[in-house]
Amino acid sequence: MEIGSFIKLQRVKKGMTQEELAEGIVSMSYLSKIENLRAEASPEVVSMLCTRLGIELDGGHSNTIKEKCEQWFNMLYEVNDKEEIVERFNELCELLAVVRSDSVMLFEIHKIRYYLIMGEVENALEQINSLNEVSSNFDSLQQYYWFKFRGNYSSTNGEYNQAMRMYKLAEEKINHLHLAEEEVADLNYIIAITHSKLLNILEAIEYSNRAIDIFQKAYNFMRCAQCHIVLGISYRRIKMYEKAIKHYNLARHLGELNKNIQVIQLTNQNLGYLYATIGDSKEAIKCFTEVVHNEEIQINERLIGITNLIKEYYKIQSFEQAKLAIEKARTLLKELPKNNINYKLYDYLIHTYLYAIDGHDEQFVWIVTEEFIPYLQKRKDYLNLILFANMLAKHFESVGRYKDSVKYYKLANLTYEGVVNL
Repeated sequence: MEIGSFIKLQRVKKGMTQEELAEGIVSMSYLSKIENLRAEASPEVVSMLCTRLGIELDGGHSNTIKEKCEQWFNMLYEVNDKEEIVERFNELCELLAVVRSDSVMLFEIHKIRYYLIMGEVENALEQINSLNEVSSNFDSLQQYYWFKFRGNYSSTNGEYNQAMRMYKLAEEKINHLHLAEEEVADLNYIIAITHSKLLNILEAIEYSNRAIDIFQKAYNFMRCAQCHIVLGISYRRIKMYEKAIKHYNLARHLGELNKNIQVIQLTNQNLGYLYATIGDSKEAIKCFTEVVHNEEIQINERLIGITNLIKEYYKIQSFEQAKLAIEKARTLLKELPKNNINYKLYDYLIHTYLYAIDGHDEQFVWIVTEEFIPYLQKRKDYLNLILFANMLAKHFESVGRYKDSVKYYKLANLTYEGVVNL
């Protein structure tokens, strides 16, 4: 890393102004030139600036720090013990707070991914905002990860169009870098996921196949399983059900071979969607139940399973079973932090079905029209919007409110046409 960029980064991190750092050493305008690589500072000036910043210039630790950083970076891509990730993170923070290293900028950029993995979304945004000030000095490798992790942040917040823009900027950097093949595969995979979220089916298939080709050569079977799940989702959406089931079964087989509970249950979740789509409620319920009963998987995944179970029981008018599932969902929801991005979705869904089953018509209509549908529109959750607009329309039709019924059937149809044309 250029010394000017390093000094600027450390000054920004410590919350110092240019005036505070420059005072008695150089003029503010000259410091600005140093930081923006328009002037080369003498060793004496660099030494004084680093001393004021509390930084050692001794480069004897650089190889050790680089190795430790690379080990930590790799830990952020695979399933690892979070305690160990945090321990390594704290160790590197202490080292890089006092020693100049060429790895410091990449470390700062990787903090974005670290915070997202730890569920600290606000810290990730704060880190992005902090690095914005120095991002104009990033080299190609730093830019690659800067774009990629900003894409990760946007994906976490459900801003998939913005995420895609960032991932495409990262993709443009690949030809100018010597990245490991699995890093390229990882970018292809997350682009496939984002295309899947945006319902760009053919692109999701294309990027999944690109990723799986590399992961297979590296014998990384868990990442292959993840790609098979994306392919299964894609083929389900274009009604190639046999092909979808084939990919799901491959994913589950790889998950079972590696005893990976997350992959197995993610496959069950998606097989449940498929069976629900083709009207096989018995198999759908079986798949969703396996997810709900597995206490080893994350609470968010279990909540997805239980809410899908509620939908399926309601669809086949098994209302007693649906109410039991609702009670289970309410218990699970207590374990999910209220600031979780999906908390409101589960809460609205639970209350919508509870009011519908118990015949609390006024509460049902109010929550769906005034809160749930506007929430789904804002979130751009088109599939649930279609489901609940149709549900509301059927209710209005059943009580003779035909004008309102037509309004919400129209909303469902227009949303469906919009999804098809995406």
